[in-house]
Amino acid sequence: MSLTLATLLPGLFLIALGALFFINNSAIQSTLKALPRSPVAAAIFFGGGAVWFLFIVWNLSAADLVIFTTPQPWALIFGLLAGLAFFYVPDFLAVRGLSVLTLLAAWPLLMAGYMEFNYPQLLLLKVFLYVCIALAIWLGVSPFRLRDFFQWLFATSGRPRLVGGGLLAYGAVLSAVALTY
Repeated sequence: MSLTLATLLPGLFLIALGALFFINNSAIQSTLKALPRSPVAAAIFFGGGAVWFLFIVWNLSAADLVIFTTPQPWALIFGLLAGLAFFYVPDFLAVRGLSVLTLLAAWPLLMAGYMEFNYPQLLLLKVFLYVCIALAIWLGVSPFRLRDFFQWLFATSGRPRLVGGGLLAYGAVLSAVALTY
């Protein structure tokens, strides 16, 4: 992945997310408030994260394997665990899925800027990604915090617009920075 694309994609994502918060209508509010416990969102986010992770496990090299000689048993074990999570841990599975997707998506974005010391503006992307990684780990451990955040955010009408404006601004900065490499 090129450095330009690795910076532009998070910028455009932040612009889209910021626009959702900035619009702040009742449909967006109810959707976001229902997201942490939504079974549809769990199927999309956790299912997508599980498929991506299983793809990575399926393509492990021989140097990464310890117990088994092929990656297929590992893929089977992790696939079974992901399937069982839908039945035995359905609460806040969408938030955990978002956390998994965040952690998996951060890797190629960070690798695009690996050992690139000539671009100080790259720190804007890396700081954003490391904050996202820390949030993903925190929300993966205590996913109810996202529900609490949405309740706090939508308690007044000004907070979503303020957060949305901040996300829009940072997304615009990242998108502009993507064109400077």
